[in-house]
Amino acid sequence: MKSKGLRWWVVGLVALAAVINYIDRQAFGALWPDIAKELFPELGADDTKAIYGTISAVFILSYAAGQTIFGKIFDWVGTRIGFALSIGIWSIATMIHAFAKGMISFSIFRSILGIAEAGNWPGAAKANAEWFPTKERAFAQGLFNSGAAVGGIVAYPIIGLLSVYLSWQGIFICVGLIGFLWLLPWFYIVKSSPKKHPWLSEEEKNYILSGQKNQDLDEDGNYDEGYAPSTSELLKRKESWGVILASAAIDPIWWLFIVWIPIYLNEVFGLDVKEIAFSAWVPYVGAMLGAWFGGLLAQNRLSAGWSVNKTRKMVITLGCLIMIPCFFLLKAPGTALTAVIIMAVLLFGFQTAIGNVQTLPSDMFSGKIVGTLSGFSGTAAKLGAFGLTILVPMLTMGGNYTYAFLIGGALAAIALLAVWILCPKIEPLKPKQ
Repeated sequence: MKSKGLRWWVVGLVALAAVINYIDRQAFGALWPDIAKELFPELGADDTKAIYGTISAVFILSYAAGQTIFGKIFDWVGTRIGFALSIGIWSIATMIHAFAKGMISFSIFRSILGIAEAGNWPGAAKANAEWFPTKERAFAQGLFNSGAAVGGIVAYPIIGLLSVYLSWQGIFICVGLIGFLWLLPWFYIVKSSPKKHPWLSEEEKNYILSGQKNQDLDEDGNYDEGYAPSTSELLKRKESWGVILASAAIDPIWWLFIVWIPIYLNEVFGLDVKEIAFSAWVPYVGAMLGAWFGGLLAQNRLSAGWSVNKTRKMVITLGCLIMIPCFFLLKAPGTALTAVIIMAVLLFGFQTAIGNVQTLPSDMFSGKIVGTLSGFSGTAAKLGAFGLTILVPMLTMGGNYTYAFLIGGALAAIALLAVWILCPKIEPLKPKQ
């Protein structure tokens, strides 16, 4: 059996993994008001927020380490086994949250979850580099990123519905089981890389490989022998640092919202778990649309003859310029509805930009090193998110989120400068003479 669209099945499964990833991780924030009441009944709002922030920071720090760990694992064992390891471990980690009794046990379980869930992102970058030609990568990355947004959309209503029938412990077990179901179609469909996959038609195989120009520097038709520097050489390239610093600046913006949306809505507007469940999903609609828009816009411009350099920089710039004014509008949103709509526009801009930032490793380097660079940039991104998460409880004492939002706007500007200054021309790189 030969398929003409197998690459879209692959990216669909990777996007579905991102949906599951976000359901698993968002359960903690959505359930926190109930968890805090049961485990810390004697503490006030600022005290429980500090505990929540500490546990979340541990998760993000572990996530940072997991980016580099799994970046290397994916380059070592390949996309197929790498994803199976990542999602299998994080599903088990989600389920054992049900046995947490306090801050230490939650921190340990969140740490395991963070390391394993981190594999989703370098794995997606590597799958994108393997399965898609250059002109389709931003759209493919957008589809994958929209999986994270869809996960955010469906997580809160699912958890809100489950909370009617189950305890918070039972909810962790239920959502953890979903990942094991995903492994069945993954192993069935993703049998190997495009070069050797038995189901891939010759037409699609040639289309994929012939479009990976950055992996055929000598133009001999062999797309596996591109510029794949050693780790030390990789880190001597300013373009690598452009990717790393842009990721370190822009990614904390996403974490500012995915970690703190439920706490913000509870603290500033007084929403309870069920009310949060049916309002916190709105910003993720904007994120989903932004992921599609950023990918389609990049694909459209590349098809129209724009260079990769011009396309990536234009789309990343547009996304950042959408985000920055939204941070100022969030200082005084008025109502919960206004706040979630502004956040939806902001996350639209974020996803417009981030999908193109995440394609930069495969735009400039061979697929053999993409997982490693994506892992480094992911680690830097999560260290940035860790720092901001640690600061938020101090920045938002008394429910004032102004300073947190101002920092978010500054981070968007820094990400933009990193791309423009350190990546002067986004194109396939060659070894330095």
